[in-house]
Amino acid sequence: MGPRYRHAPMATAVKTNTTELGESRVRVAVEVPSEALERELSAAAGEIGRDLRVPGFRKGKVPPQVVLQQVGRDAVLDEAVRRGLPAWYEQAVSEAGIATVGDPKVDLSDLPQKGAPLEFTIEVGVRPAATLGDWKGMEVGRREPEVSPDEVQAELERLRESLASLETVERPAEKGDFAVIDFVGRIDGEPFEGGEARGYLLELGSGRLIEGFEDQLRGASAGDEREVRVTFPEDYQAEQLAGQEAVFAVGVKEVKQKRLPELDDDFALEAGGFDTLDELRAEIESRVREVEESNIEAEFREAAVDAVAREAKVDVPHELVHAKAHEMWHRTARRLSSQGLDPQSYLQMTGKTEEELVTEAEPDAEKALRRESVLAALVKAEGIEVGDEEIIDALREASAAQTSGQQPGEKSLQRSLKRAKSQGTDEAMREDIAMRKAVDLVVEHAKGIPVEQAKARDKLWTPEKQRDEASTGEIWTPGS
Repeated sequence: MGPRYRHAPMATAVKTNTTELGESRVRVAVEVPSEALERELSAAAGEIGRDLRVPGFRKGKVPPQVVLQQVGRDAVLDEAVRRGLPAWYEQAVSEAGIATVGDPKVDLSDLPQKGAPLEFTIEVGVRPAATLGDWKGMEVGRREPEVSPDEVQAELERLRESLASLETVERPAEKGDFAVIDFVGRIDGEPFEGGEARGYLLELGSGRLIEGFEDQLRGASAGDEREVRVTFPEDYQAEQLAGQEAVFAVGVKEVKQKRLPELDDDFALEAGGFDTLDELRAEIESRVREVEESNIEAEFREAAVDAVAREAKVDVPHELVHAKAHEMWHRTARRLSSQGLDPQSYLQMTGKTEEELVTEAEPDAEKALRRESVLAALVKAEGIEVGDEEIIDALREASAAQTSGQQPGEKSLQRSLKRAKSQGTDEAMREDIAMRKAVDLVVEHAKGIPVEQAKARDKLWTPEKQRDEASTGEIWTPGS
């Protein structure tokens, strides 16, 4: 299997030999040339030399050859292989022309002698091949955009909330009111960290504080002192407080009531600079419709690909599905971590184990594999190619998204492309772009029909459906 997408030739740092193992798994034998290994060895020695103290040399200026003599070639080579293996793996996958699924099993041979290549093997699941059926002219249900008055009103109410004001009232606090409070919390008579605040603005009924805290402040007026007793949840994030009973001395300083602005022309001017409320409603309806149309387009694209997938033949082993589901969880865990949420805490909140979530994700994983397999087959069948300029455009968009619209320089983009090629990661970018172009092609040839018509069509009997039902292995009985 060779590279899947045409691009400028690049000398590869590794050689590969792929063996099919069946059940959508392969073994790739990889050889890293001694020249590439020596380069990584020299780089590792240079890195180690920065922290090495050797008489006669300034710190950070120890030559690689001296590092090898001081530390030993095997120790430096071990570090070099650890550093270089991820890039060599990516290069091997790219050179072998495979689309991996799930975690690989990497078997590394003994470290080679000087002048000999490094050898290792990769055993991994791969995306199954698909045999395309009919894919042009597929009839796919497509919704018409609808914006209900309730949706417009809900957005107006959200705007009212954003422009609400708080007014001090001389009455007992009710649910929905805001109380300005001072409080000091104690456990067994002793204050604890984070249990004290002054001038704290609390909305009664918001659920921001420990369960039961806000309820005990209902009916309190400005100047009142309350003793609030609560128990911290067993799964509270501060472990030293979990399950503990606490007593809070609370002083109510003010009670405030939220005032919403009237829905009139003055509100329209303040909320969006419109002369009349009708103009504001029209603008909201237009924005909601744009979002709805975008959602409909996304749904239609997905449904069109699924329609093509139903017409194709793809053998997806369960082991591969499970591996894909694990891959999806790992992606989710990385996203949670980037958002500051510990994946283990997320599992605790769901009350499920990682394996339970992975098993639940298997239907989505199988659907994803079928889509990817069909799109890859379409890319090959239609000769879809991705050039360097398209990768540059994708890098430009990604960079602009991360830098609030600031456009990167062309030299910087060219360096990013060159680095991606040297690491073998450009193939993943090419594949992603090619897949999107394949989806565009499917959508271009799909025919949108009313959703009701699509549902009615799906209920009709066809010989193909009878064959599919018969192939399930279930015995038909009256009333089944």
